[in-house]
Amino acid sequence: MSDTLTIGVLLFDDVEELDVVGRWEVLGFWASHIASTPLHVLAVGPEAGVVRASKGLGLVADHAATDVPAFNVLVHPGGNGTRALVKDSAHLEWLRHLHTQGTVLASACTGSLVLAAAGLLAGRPATTHRDYLNRLAKIDPSVDVRTRERYVDDGDIVTSAGVSAGIDMALLARAITVSGWSAVEVPPLRRQGLCAGLGPAFLPLTTWGAIEAGHGSGPACGR
Repeated sequence: MSDTLTIGVLLFDDVEELDVVGRWEVLGFWASHIASTPLHVLAVGPEAGVVRASKGLGLVADHAATDVPAFNVLVHPGGNGTRALVKDSAHLEWLRHLHTQGTVLASACTGSLVLAAAGLLAGRPATTHRDYLNRLAKIDPSVDVRTRERYVDDGDIVTSAGVSAGIDMALLARAITVSGWSAVEVPPLRRQGLCAGLGPAFLPLTTWGAIEAGHGSGPACGR
């Protein structure tokens, strides 16, 4: 069994930029500077090439999702593009296939709506962006919608609320034991999350380096 953990960060048209870049910053920093065993982070999309995000930023998918042999973790961002993905039968089937193969699915923001549309949150606790909690319940009424949690860790599926909460999720997801692989021991995160004050050691892992520990400030707070 390989000791390399492969994490795919999904790109798609109208993806939310910070949902991608925030996760990439955390995971990439961890891979480059902290992880004691190999960690490979991949940008994947429906096909290789440029994907236009919701605010117009061009992001490059280095791999078509179907060309990557296996992921240990797939990060599924949110954004306006999820409105199409919840109706995309091929995409939903691909997510179901990954799940049956043992891939941990980690959604940010409205990415959880897509997981729900695929039937992967049935009967499970989950969350999403606060403005879409009712939508999550409507897609699958069996979901145990957690309205006050920043992220919900349900083993092989991790869902998170808004932008900064998704960074919390990324900090958590890269420490999950997957197929016998485990990252360096990670201190528990405060449930209040990033804006309520992570310890100083975690600040370099965030895109909000100016946030002082214990003092919520910056544009992502409250999301």
